[in-house]
Amino acid sequence: MLYKRILLKLSGESLADEKKIGLSKPKIDHYVSEIKSLVSKKIQLSIVIGGGNIFRGLDAKKQNLDPTQGDYMGMLATVINGLALQTALEKENIKTRVLSAIEMNKVAEPYIRRKAVRHLEKGRVVIFVAGTGNPYFTTDTAASLRALEIDANIIIKGTRVDGVYTSDPEVDKNATKIDKISFDEVYEKKLQIMDMTAFTLCRENKLPIVVLNINESGNLLKFVEGSQIGTIIK
Repeated sequence: MLYKRILLKLSGESLADEKKIGLSKPKIDHYVSEIKSLVSKKIQLSIVIGGGNIFRGLDAKKQNLDPTQGDYMGMLATVINGLALQTALEKENIKTRVLSAIEMNKVAEPYIRRKAVRHLEKGRVVIFVAGTGNPYFTTDTAASLRALEIDANIIIKGTRVDGVYTSDPEVDKNATKIDKISFDEVYEKKLQIMDMTAFTLCRENKLPIVVLNINESGNLLKFVEGSQIGTIIK
């Protein structure tokens, strides 16, 4: 395997039903299957999940809510998603731990870096929830921060497209896929991969990112086994 320790970033919307809200059992079951394929290969896996299927902090303005409160509401949404994924994984006998940046000891362990690393070393899937625990930071930034703290080898950003394109492939039929690209080229081409804070964290610490289609069965395992899947940024 090319990577021993991985952080997988999933959006909240990726867990949603056809209406892009709530939780979809078929989608969660699919992700469990993908995760199981990595765990079976003894890969140390951590996950950061967004909360957009329930509430996005960015939606606070539209609803005339205080933006700080909106961000905290979004963090709590990630906890719901994390617990849902934990339940589905443990039904498949995959040991997990949910670590929260906001203390709520009735449902999750508090985030402690050394404890997170120890769980990974014991073969448990670690699910990081509640973002960074601070408003004004996205779950992309939380993913970059946690990946660096646990010394992950790479961030895998699971999306519904099979990589990074020269333009939005859902809008531009002439968009072409990019297999490999440097951090500097992403800046130059103004490609939208992660928010700028998250992306800069990865660039400054030389942490590679891969963007791939998480909905395609087998993609996660194929990538870590060395196949050219998605787009890698390093």
